Amino acid sequence: MLLGLVLGLGAGGHLENLLRLRFRWPLLVVAAVIVRGAVEVSPLNRVEGAQYVYLLSLLAIAGWTVWHVKLLPGVWAVSAGATLNFVVIAANGARMPVASQYAGSLVQRGHIGQYTLMTSSTNLNALGDWMSLGPLRGVYSPGDLLVALGLALVLLVATHREPETAVPAGKPQDV
Repeated sequence: MLLGLVLGLGAGGHLENLLRLRFRWPLLVVAAVIVRGAVEVSPLNRVEGAQYVYLLSLLAIAGWTVWHVKLLPGVWAVSAGATLNFVVIAANGARMPVASQYAGSLVQRGHIGQYTLMTSSTNLNALGDWMSLGPLRGVYSPGDLLVALGLALVLLVATHREPETAVPAGKPQDV
């Protein structure tokens, strides 16, 4: 995200263009991101069944971004990445497979929250968390990389997007 913002501003974009954007049902995606984050990093991830709440929040994020594909260039990559993550998690009982070399305590426990140890019995392992990105902490899936690329594209394009001239005064740009 930061890279997209820096590139956008460095290429002559304006932060004000981001502030002018108006999304449809913005609280839906905000709530979905908060719920997803809460399940991911709080003790809720130890509650059996919380992984399904995580899965539903991911579906809400993917759906919301699909709804905005025609309105905001670059968000298609966020949609694609979120959909890939949803598919692999849904195919594994609402848990994301994690490669054993990055799994830590998953190796002993089998699963923790919305994560499960990647094995020959997990599905769609190529879409699971198996990539380490050098200096960045953590392990990532192809879907995660698409989401990050999409967010960077959205910020890059949105900093250059001028407000619609046909929008009546006082009405924000609907994106």
